[in-house]
Order: sequence, then C-alpha cells, then structure tokens
Amino acid sequence: MNVLAIDAGTTGVTALVVTENGQIISKGYEEFAQHFPEPGRVEHNPEDIWQATLSACATALRAAPEPPSCVGITNQRETAVLWDRRTLAAPRRAIVWQDRRTAGLCARLREAGHEPRVSELTGLRLDPYFTATKLTWLAGHDPAVWAGVESGSLAVGTVDSYLIARLTAGARHVTDASNASRTLLYGLASGTWEPELCELFGVPERALPEIVPNYGPLGRTEPSAFLGLDLPITGVAGDQQAALFGQTCFGVGDVKCTYGTGSFVLTNLGGQIVRSASGLLTTVAWQTPSGERTYALEGSIFVTGAAVQWLRDGLGLIGTAPESEALARTVPDSGGVVFVPALTGLGAPHWEPEARGLITGLTRGTTRAHLVRATLEAIAYEVRDVVASMTGGVPGGVSVLKADGGASANDLLMQLQADQLGTAVERPAVRETTALGAAFLAGLGSGVWGSQAELRETWRLDRRFEPGERDDAAYERWRAAVRLATAAAHNS
Repeated sequence: MNVLAIDAGTTGVTALVVTENGQIISKGYEEFAQHFPEPGRVEHNPEDIWQATLSACATALRAAPEPPSCVGITNQRETAVLWDRRTLAAPRRAIVWQDRRTAGLCARLREAGHEPRVSELTGLRLDPYFTATKLTWLAGHDPAVWAGVESGSLAVGTVDSYLIARLTAGARHVTDASNASRTLLYGLASGTWEPELCELFGVPERALPEIVPNYGPLGRTEPSAFLGLDLPITGVAGDQQAALFGQTCFGVGDVKCTYGTGSFVLTNLGGQIVRSASGLLTTVAWQTPSGERTYALEGSIFVTGAAVQWLRDGLGLIGTAPESEALARTVPDSGGVVFVPALTGLGAPHWEPEARGLITGLTRGTTRAHLVRATLEAIAYEVRDVVASMTGGVPGGVSVLKADGGASANDLLMQLQADQLGTAVERPAVRETTALGAAFLAGLGSGVWGSQAELRETWRLDRRFEPGERDDAAYERWRAAVRLATAAAHNS
C-alpha cells in the first residue's frame, strides 16, 4: 500500500508517493507565484496553491505503479487564508507567514500589556509571524471581505484547512492541533480555540475550523474535485512538526533542523508543556486520535535558504542555489565579511520584526565568493543561536542534530553546522522529510504502519558530519553584527 503526501510549501507544492518501507517511488513539484505588494508584505493567491497541488499530484500519480491508499497533507504554517464556503473561491490573496505588516499592531498589543497572557495561553509571542494579527489586520483594512467572515459565508483557516476544503469539495472545514497551535488563537493546555483570544484579536470562533487529531479518518477526497480519486485523508500536520515526525524524532530531547526558505529547529518535549525564557516557542508537535498531545520547543529562523535565493535572484551572484557550495569552497573563509540575513525581520531568539539585512566587513578584496560563504556561515550561526537557547549555551548540548530540507544537501553548510554546534549532524537518505512526515502520519492513520517503532525502522542515514574545529572569533563577529542590525531597527 502506497501513501500520497502533499507538501504545500511557501514557494511550491511537492507531491510524493511513498511505499510501505518509507521509499519515494514518484514525485511531482509545481511552483506558484509570490506577491510582494509593498515592502514587508508577502501574499499568495490560494487558487494558485490549489492548482499547483493538482499539478504536482497528477505528476506524482502518473509515475506511480498503483494508486495510493490514503492522503497526507503538510503545509506552510501561519498563513491566513479566507474562502467562500459554497464556491471555495478566495475573495482575496492569503497573507503569508513571512508578511510583517502587523508589526505595529503587535507593538500596540504588547504596549497594552497583552503579551504575558497571550504567551501563557499559546506558548507563542506577539509577532507578525502568527495568524491572528493577520486576521485582525484584514478586519480593519478589508471590511467588505471581513463582513463575509462575520456573516458566516466565508471560512477562515490556514493552508491545511483550505486544501482539505478543496480536496473534499467543501465537505470538511478542519485543521489539526499542530497548525492550530501556530495561530495565537489556540490554548496549549486546553487544546481548543480560546474565546478570550478570539475576542482579543476580533476573530469569530464560528469562522474557524474544527480541530482534529494529526492522524486518523479526517475526511475523504471528492473525485470530481481531486483527479477522479476517492481517498481517505488520514494525516495532516504543519510543515515543521511533520519534519520532526518524518525524522522519527519520537523520543524526548530528539532535535531536528529543517533548512528551507527559513530554518526551523524543533526538539521533542514529550507530553510536557515546557516554556522557554530565551525566545523559543512552545508548540504542539502532534496529537493522537485519543487526544494525547506531544509538544515541541521551536526556534523559528525566517530567512536562510531564502538568503541563497536572494544571492541568485536579487544580486545575480550565482546561477543556481547548488552553485553556492562550490563557489564558497574557493575561499578558506568569508574574509571577515558577515551577513545578517534579516530580509523579513529576525526570528528566534532575537524577535526583531523591524530588523533589516546587514552586511559588514567589506573590503576592496571582497569577492562574490566571500559573500556566498558569509551567507552559508550565517545560516550555521543562526542555528547555533537557537540551539544555544535550547541547551542553555552548553557546547555539544544536543547529542545529534538531524538535518533535512533543500539546503541540507550542501555538504559545506552541514560541516560548518557541525563545527559551530560541536555536535554531529546527521542527514537522512530521504531529504524530503516534511512530506515524508505527512506520509507517515497518513499511513499511521490508515493502518499502513502500525506504530512509531515500525516507522523508525524505515529511517536511513545518508551521511554523518562530525564536528571539527570551531571558529568562535567569527561567531563573535556575527553576534556583534546582529546587535548592529537590531540597534538599527530601534533607531529607524
């Protein structure tokens, strides 16, 4: 029995067909347009996401030897999507997780003293990253659309709930606990939408989806809507939680880092809600059909792989992202150049939404190779910052870091990461662990796999990077540059 996994990411949709032994037998991918209507604003057309989903799935299914037995979904989190309950058409573009337009609104809520209570309930903080303030903004700036939310004709959700609505032809309006826990509207302890938070952010609770477990019978695809297929939807999770599951990080203390558009470090907390005093978020990792929740501590870094894309598309320094490794290897170090890639503000552990990107240490001798190497070093430093927050700054405080995502293919970056952490980095044979996590959840929910122990058997190591000598002087230059970037945000 095979499983179809849909990974609706920030820049495109990947579809995989996964076998019972955890192998990928076919794949489809389709990019969709990014919209930047103003500086700091990022939007997606929901219809583009849906069409990319259909295209990616059709490609994967054409190459599969037999039809799948079930569907799993994973998605870019926090993005706010509205759609018509009857027609499923979106009345406006979605506001993407990277969007910073609500920074002022977050500051006002913080000044009014709301953050301690919000953090207590949600495990999150007041930041434009999360869904709720995007919805508050819509209520104030798009009243005609918001009237549809108030009247009940429009549904509100994240990308997972939008896709499930499309797949089921509107029969299901649901989200899972992992995605719900990223909205600022969900209570970590209660496991439900919090009326107090809905009132604070002005979001009608009746417009929100029903919260369901991460695996089990969650809905069925409607053949007329989805490529003629009638399949059970049996797994769903936000992308970072899905990657934690796909890396089989089932033990308390297991840590993974996904190197994608941004980088996201998660450690499994088990059934305990542990709160961070150093800028990390507490979130739901997954919930079983019996209601038992596993939690995670998360460090969210907004721009890592996107910085490499910027070198390619914005500056034209490289032709393709994989070129970054070969070019960076032509120099022994960054020549004193430090890049703080705060292109959409700074996430964990700094949380400066107004911070802007910064490059320091330029000389006449600086080449594009130094800039590219400084970008890879910045990714390793950012992850070190987060892991230090998780472990209290103890070098080698994590026994092993499991790495995945597109940039994990970069051997130089993985070695720099191991060096900076003083910890071995393990890269799995299957790097598409986000989609693999969706497949694992769906297969667990439909009986393809019987237990987490069975899933762990499918994990295969590609390469282990042992830590070498650590350049602490370069890391201190990084920390000084971050202080400059945050100071500039306060002075602007």
